[in-house]
Amino acid sequence: MKIHIGYELIYDCPQPTPMILTLSVHYTRISDMIIPDHLITDPPVPLTAYRDNYGNWCSRIVAPKGRLKLTANAIVRDSGQPDLVVPQARQTPVETLPDETLLFLLGSRYCETDRLSEIAWQLFEKSPSGWGRVQAICDFVNRHISFGYEHARCTKTAWEAFQEKTGVCRDYAHLAITFCRCMNIPARYCTGYLGDIGMPPPYSAMDFAGWFEAYLDGCWYTFDARNNIPRIGRVLIARGRDAADVAISSTFGPNTLESFKIWTDEVSDS
Repeated sequence: MKIHIGYELIYDCPQPTPMILTLSVHYTRISDMIIPDHLITDPPVPLTAYRDNYGNWCSRIVAPKGRLKLTANAIVRDSGQPDLVVPQARQTPVETLPDETLLFLLGSRYCETDRLSEIAWQLFEKSPSGWGRVQAICDFVNRHISFGYEHARCTKTAWEAFQEKTGVCRDYAHLAITFCRCMNIPARYCTGYLGDIGMPPPYSAMDFAGWFEAYLDGCWYTFDARNNIPRIGRVLIARGRDAADVAISSTFGPNTLESFKIWTDEVSDS
């Protein structure tokens, strides 16, 4: 399967504004790129890039005064298979977890393990360990939160999503991640492209999606508390502790995001 992915973002800045952009497809999918997702700026501006502490590819620019359009158009090869399901995957005891996973057991900006630990143990202590426990967490979060873009708030934390029972995909992911960490399962936030491939209509407007990965039995596995079913065509952009680590743009000055368009569509071979 081939998938056409890309974006068009238009910013308006009243003065030159430094930006860090996390918009490039993750290095783990580079071998799948048929047409690369090169970042194009209009007007053209100098661009440099670096890898952050999580391996995500970040671009640095200084947006000029006025309007700036950022675009990318790419085609990525995909297996066409849904997310892997491994019910027999076991939970790894904390004392034998690899060092690099321990960070993803700790509380973070949007994932307050200290506030939700007691609730998590009350809800999930009797659930089967390993895959079954992560799935029980996803089932609960999927039922507990009602989806709606009108409920989006860039400051909303897992605790607030739990209390308010509303949110968008990042809120589902933050709450599920927090519950997993409270139950001693490393979990990390993911952002990327996820279209409606294989799903029945009606289709909603495209946006970047948020999901998470849990560490079980020596591997990181994809879970999605918002959709809560295996999906086709997931294309990773970035991973981190929570959404604060994978913001599509970090701007260092006043600006307005005037337009935001995302696309991810299956390409016909005909």
